Amino acid sequence: MFSNFIYDFVKVTAALPGLIWFRPKWVYENERARKRIRGGALLIANHYGFFDPIHLMMAVWYRRHRFICRKEFFESRAAWLFRGFHCIPIDKENFSVDSFREITGQLSAGALVSMFPEGQVARQEGIAAFKSGMVLMAIKGGAPIVPVYLKPRKHFYSRQVLAIGEPVDVRALCGPRPGMAQIESAAELLHRKEEALRAMTE
Repeated sequence: MFSNFIYDFVKVTAALPGLIWFRPKWVYENERARKRIRGGALLIANHYGFFDPIHLMMAVWYRRHRFICRKEFFESRAAWLFRGFHCIPIDKENFSVDSFREITGQLSAGALVSMFPEGQVARQEGIAAFKSGMVLMAIKGGAPIVPVYLKPRKHFYSRQVLAIGEPVDVRALCGPRPGMAQIESAAELLHRKEEALRAMTE
């Protein structure tokens, strides 16, 4: 479809330079994590730099991603690029019902939605606490959450290591009518899984 032209063109033309520059190395939690992601899924990762969306695209290279990003990006000169990549704008200060419906609707329709649940680029060592809203999105969208850890590169010539975890069925964890306690518990579990993936890259 023409609506995917920008996405596919940029992805194909940037693939070879990206592979040469980042020299990605994939590490998997287990055999289940190696299986291709089918249908709707919420991909989450730590956020350490500008190139993280590219790294996530390399982690799951065989799917088109719909990134959740700040609405300010749609007000910049590069707005056409974010629209071309079918990004979903959100207002961090005033998250709306419309944004929530857009995200859960995409998940329900079988899309791969990608986000950084720390909420911002990390300014410290380690992984910051995850926003629990991601769990509610996945439950409402009927989709699993797939954790990915992006190891920060110490030098520009270092390889980019991507640790990919198995899908987590948060609906099974939280039950059909979860309360905040169940949702926050699931968010903490996903944070622990992210830390475990981080340990695999050391």
